[in-house]
Amino acid sequence: VQPVESGGGLVQAGGSLRPTCSVSGSGFAMTVMGWHRQIPGKEREWVATIYSGGSADYEKSLKGRFIASRDNGRMTLWLQMNNLQPEDTGMYFCSVMGRTGRFESWGKGTQDTVSS
Repeated sequence: VQPVESGGGLVQAGGSLRPTCSVSGSGFAMTVMGWHRQIPGKEREWVATIYSGGSADYEKSLKGRFIASRDNGRMTLWLQMNNLQPEDTGMYFCSVMGRTGRFESWGKGTQDTVSS
């Protein structure tokens, strides 16, 4: 399973963006997926985990503003990001959880920029 992100962009503070992750390969419907981000000057951080049935866990500070979803038939994930602030600016990555429970396969990321 190989993820490819798209849908990054530029938005003003308070706005929304919805990056997309398209996945190739087999077994997607049963695969746990994740979203991460890397803000300039910081290490990559976990944003959300979305399970095969569509339920999701979120980093505590982002819960309520970010919503992860998936369509197993279309082999696609989305990350709806609302009320964005300049500190949300960064590269957003989609990832595949392997059998070890770690995220092992990563996309190249999509840049999301929030202006003040």
